[in-house]
This record gives sequence, C-alpha cells and structure tokens, in this order.
Amino acid sequence: MDNKSLKVGSNEMELVDFRIFKQEENSVYEGIYGINVSKVREIIKIPHLTALPGTPDFIEGIFDLREVVIPVVNLAKWMGIVEPENVKENSRIIITEFNNVLIGFVVHEAKRIRRISWGDIEPASFMNSSSGMDSSKITGVTKIENDSVLLILDLESVVQELGLYEPETDTAPAQIATFNGLAMVLDDSSTARKIVKDALQKMGFHVIEAMDGQEGLDKLNDLYETYGEALEDNLKIIISDVEMPRMDGFHFAAKVKEDERLKNLPIVFNSSISDHFSEGRGEEAGGEAYLVKFQASSFYDEVSRVVRRHMKD
Repeated sequence: MDNKSLKVGSNEMELVDFRIFKQEENSVYEGIYGINVSKVREIIKIPHLTALPGTPDFIEGIFDLREVVIPVVNLAKWMGIVEPENVKENSRIIITEFNNVLIGFVVHEAKRIRRISWGDIEPASFMNSSSGMDSSKITGVTKIENDSVLLILDLESVVQELGLYEPETDTAPAQIATFNGLAMVLDDSSTARKIVKDALQKMGFHVIEAMDGQEGLDKLNDLYETYGEALEDNLKIIISDVEMPRMDGFHFAAKVKEDERLKNLPIVFNSSISDHFSEGRGEEAGGEAYLVKFQASSFYDEVSRVVRRHMKD
C-alpha cells in the first residue's frame, strides 16, 4: 500500500480506516480508528498463529510471512475493550512497519482509505478520563461523515510496551561532536521532543521546541524578528517530525523553503515512518536528511554532517 499520489507540502495524509467493536451490556459500539497508510505494508486474513507462552494476553501469537516472523497484537485487548462474540468473520490483520519493526494488528473490520488534511486533525490532549478512552493511546482525532469521530491510534506505544523496540538514547559523550547556537525541534509527542532535545543539548545546542508545523512557523517568525538576516547564523538546524496535527512536517518544510527569509535553514526529518517513499518525499520537501526514530548513532552523525556543511557554506 502507498500514498504516492499525495503531493508534497499538501498537508494531507491517507489513513486506513478500520473498526473495533465494543460489547456494552446488550449493545455493540462501533469504534472508528485510523493509521497512516505510509506505515501499512498490507492487510490480510488472519492466518494460523503460534501462541507465545508468557506474553501479555493481547499478544495473539506469531506467524511466518514470506520468511519473516511477525508478532500479532489484538488491538481490542490492548485497549481493554470487551469484544462481541461475532467479530471474527470479518477480522483482518494490518501488517505495519515503523521504526524499522514489522508487527501485525488484529482489527475487526478494515473499511477504506481516507484522505484527510492534517489541519482537520486535533491533538488528543483534550480527551480526559470521562471520555472512556485512554488519551495516551491516541495521537489525534478528526471528524468524518455523520458527525462521527475517527481516532488515530498511537501504535508505536504498543511496540515499546512489548519491548520489541527500544530507542537508542545514549552515546558516549566523547563520540559526540559539539556545536553552539540554536536548534529547533518539532514533534507533537512530548516524549519524542525530550529525547531529541536531550540529544541536541549534548551537542551543545540551545533548543527551541514546537508541537507542530504551525507552531514551528510561528516561532521561526519570532526568531526572525529577533535576529533578522543573521537568523541562519544563529539557528543551526531544525529537526522535524512528519506526522503532526494542524500542519505536518512536509508542509512545514515546504512553507520554510518558499520563504526568502528562511529558505536556507537546514531541516532534518525524524520520523517513525521507515519506508523509502517517505524518505523521497522528505527530500522533495527540502529536507537534508531523513532519520528513523530514535537511533542515536545515526542521529548524531547526520546532524553533525548537516550543521558542518552549512557552516562551510
């Protein structure tokens, strides 16, 4: 699956719309969820699964997909949802790849592909315990037809919860090049921002944070008011996530590169999306490197390379 028809800088994404049903006394509630198409390899019927003793109950097992062993997570169980008895007939496994990890997720029904503007996606921070949903499992929400709401799940948290992926966060200080000046980090995840901020501070940068592309642009305008044409001598690098509510990283980069005041600022993308197509989109948007979260050695190497190159320029 791919979203190659999306124009870079369009601030749009394509989602796989899938459903998870919840048994509530004598009625069944239909939950509408989505995942970025860029993270989806394929959608298949549920194969024979081999159970793994000693794993959490939401791990359905493993299976062999073209000589690759894929762990399978039951999303309903992971979210603490009581499943109706008759959901297995239409159930599917969505095979995903992010952070260079392959993992399958059981859903009750895969419906369609939706194209949605990031501007229509709201952060999940407004959700609270009274909503009945753990907001830490949701990265964003958007309205669809019939006043329904689609929830974008934070599937990366499943991978970390399982211990299948542990971010590289430490590198010996002697191996890290040091610089001075400012660096900007854009990411809607506070955890991701902290990891990147800590890494940049180890390199000697003073770090400015933004939660999405729109806030990033606002802060760049503020910095230009302060530094004027000397901005690029002070702001040495911008590290941007790709998936962010309001304005995604590609659209943010396109806006920066079309602004005469800002176009020479170097941008590096740092994303959980690990497909080659997204790397190409990042280059087309004006990024000078595309990194997969959170691999410390490659992060330090690429940031050092980009900063040094601009210092020579």
